[in-house]
Amino acid sequence: MDLSISHKKRTLLKVIVLGDSGVGKTSLMNQYVYKKFSQQYKATIGADFVTKELLVDDKLVTLQIWDTAGQERFHSLGAAFYRGADCCVLVYDVNIHKTFDTLSNWHADFLKQADTENPDAFPFVLLGNKIDVDGGNSRRVTEKKARDWCASRGNIPYFETSAKESYNVDDAFLCVAKVASENEHELDISYFRGISEAPSEAVEQGSRCAC
Repeated sequence: MDLSISHKKRTLLKVIVLGDSGVGKTSLMNQYVYKKFSQQYKATIGADFVTKELLVDDKLVTLQIWDTAGQERFHSLGAAFYRGADCCVLVYDVNIHKTFDTLSNWHADFLKQADTENPDAFPFVLLGNKIDVDGGNSRRVTEKKARDWCASRGNIPYFETSAKESYNVDDAFLCVAKVASENEHELDISYFRGISEAPSEAVEQGSRCAC
């Protein structure tokens, strides 16, 4: 890494990923950070995070992406993990209508527990995952329905993704980084060294978000 970049202050962007169990939250994160996909992921217990560095408009930012359990019994963990978040990514499976129906609950639950200063302006991004399944023939939620849902909540950016095929994953998280940077927290590099040098670290040149 260029020394002129490594000595800059790094901007930490905390991102929370929410959605029902099995919609592909962990798969999306691992595809984005590690460029890997596996059918063998076990259900996430509680919460965990991965990190990735990228350049957004010539500014070095580090996404700290929190993977949360979709099971109902872990919802009580939410408040501790949600606070300080800069963006919330909502994920559903386009092939299972129930996972779309619960988005409103996830959206409301996050705003309630995160205790944000301005709930109406807090940035969300919606991902409709698993568009690769059965060549799209198993799809149950139309793109129009998803976009209408986003429009009714302040024009939330929407991406259709496939963690398995790595379709739209990088573009979606670049948009996440851009909208999250509105709530950025700058940290001194010495504080941040512990997670910024993890194996998940990668640097990529980002273009402007098209969302």
